Amino acid sequence: MDEYSHFVDWDKMDAAIQMQDSKELICTDFQEFKQLARQGCWAKNHSLRAKVYLKLIGNIPCRTVTPDANVYRDIVGKIIGKRNAGTLPLPEFVDNSLVPNYCLNAEGIGAVRKIICCIANQFPDISFCPALPSVVALLLHYSRDEAECFEMVCRILACNDPSKRLIDQTFLAFESSCMTFGDLVNKYCQAAHKLMVAVSEDVLEVYSDWQRWLFGELPLVYVARVFDVFLVEGYKVLYRIALALLKVFHKVRAGQPIESDNVQQDIRAFVRDIAKSVSPEKLLEKAFAIRLFSRKEIQLLHMANEKALQEKGITVKQKSRCTPPVCSVSSPKRQNVHLAVHAENFKSEIVSVKEMRDIWSWIPERFALCQPLLLFTTLEHGCSLNRLYSHSEGHEPTLLVIRTTAKEVCGAYLSTDWSERRRGGNKLSFFGTGECFVFRLQPEVERYEWVIIKHPELAMTTSEPGAKSMQVSTVLSSSSILSDSSDRLSPFLAARHFNLPSKTASMFMAGSNECIIIGGGDGQALYLDADLNHGRTSHCNTFNNQPLCSENFQISAMEVWGFKDTMNV
Repeated sequence: MDEYSHFVDWDKMDAAIQMQDSKELICTDFQEFKQLARQGCWAKNHSLRAKVYLKLIGNIPCRTVTPDANVYRDIVGKIIGKRNAGTLPLPEFVDNSLVPNYCLNAEGIGAVRKIICCIANQFPDISFCPALPSVVALLLHYSRDEAECFEMVCRILACNDPSKRLIDQTFLAFESSCMTFGDLVNKYCQAAHKLMVAVSEDVLEVYSDWQRWLFGELPLVYVARVFDVFLVEGYKVLYRIALALLKVFHKVRAGQPIESDNVQQDIRAFVRDIAKSVSPEKLLEKAFAIRLFSRKEIQLLHMANEKALQEKGITVKQKSRCTPPVCSVSSPKRQNVHLAVHAENFKSEIVSVKEMRDIWSWIPERFALCQPLLLFTTLEHGCSLNRLYSHSEGHEPTLLVIRTTAKEVCGAYLSTDWSERRRGGNKLSFFGTGECFVFRLQPEVERYEWVIIKHPELAMTTSEPGAKSMQVSTVLSSSSILSDSSDRLSPFLAARHFNLPSKTASMFMAGSNECIIIGGGDGQALYLDADLNHGRTSHCNTFNNQPLCSENFQISAMEVWGFKDTMNV
């Protein structure tokens, strides 16, 4: 074949790749390179892809002292010795990940283990990197020898560009990426998320598999196409592909029974056989059709999740105390949605444990690690708005739940402390972030997102509403005032994370001594009177014909819940 075929079992490879003539790729403009990567311009040429990978990885900014091919040649004999490469034990930080074959021959499979062992010797700071076997196996395809593959992987691991995120190398980074993926699924794959919540015992555990789908289960031709774009565009591409896989899984499996015990295995099997459902080109097309936020905003979300984990002491992988076959020692110890709402400790006059767990599956992952804490209830504290404020202030976020006399149940997730209402003085001013949402539990379960996130075309320039603009009907036009929809806030983080001027802050919730106004997505809005006995709701038929509850309703009971961090690590 050619200089890049030493480790490849060509009998298992796509014949079309073998027939392509070698050629050079002349390209210096980033945007052009990006388009070529997405279009798969080197996907059908093994040698060309090898040269492109060498160029892209060679341009990664790295630490001053990064192990190279010469280092590998010096250490491989000392580390491996006379042991059989095929039986070499992998380091603990790969978390028992299987080495994918990726059409490698026997020598290639052994070489993957040798390279990983040498990497472990040179990178003692790596503590958790389950994607590494897949990355090494893939790059060995496009390497002239083991040493060159070792050098390319080392450059990826030693990247020191703070704006470039490549491969997670600690348990903290891995876990926060899983939480970030859960947040993204919650926002962009709502139908699939609803299915996961319904059928899974632990929805967060399902989402913690997302990197395995990409680096382990995807067939070679797919993972290579993903890696083409990943090397050009970075980590955000991985989120896009994983979201697209989940969307395709939901579409294909819609209406088919899924057992809760097997949902993780079902998704893994589906990804392994993805060729039956969608081509690599179609998968990438679906991935890039999803509207995500900028790399900076996803990075901020990642940082917020990392901070939440650090505050709870989750920085290293915990060994399971269980003994096989009850559970695997490779399973991370984590607090999931269902465990966070303990049936024996949870008591509410309005919602059941099942309903609270449904709500918990909607909130940002970093708060799903906490347990619900009852702050205010009309049954105990009466129907005083000031009392609601006094019991709720100092807690961020909070959850408001209402039951009407017609037995309707609705509420809102409020991301900001109610003490923010004072910043406008006597003027009724709006605050909150795009994480806020309103929901209905009875008669049907429904969540309504921030309207500007789902419909950015509604964003327009206007002034902040004054005391006279308290009608519920005005909430839609003022729910998030931005002059440029592309510059709008992330739906995950507070305004202070972005150092933006106050006029770009979302306006979702407002409160005074006379009333509370909560403006939801899809045009839904709530207005509560000062005595907390009556309320009004409005909705915009443009986006949804189902109101949150009766237009004019009487309150039977109301509760405000906080988020109590009682996680035991």
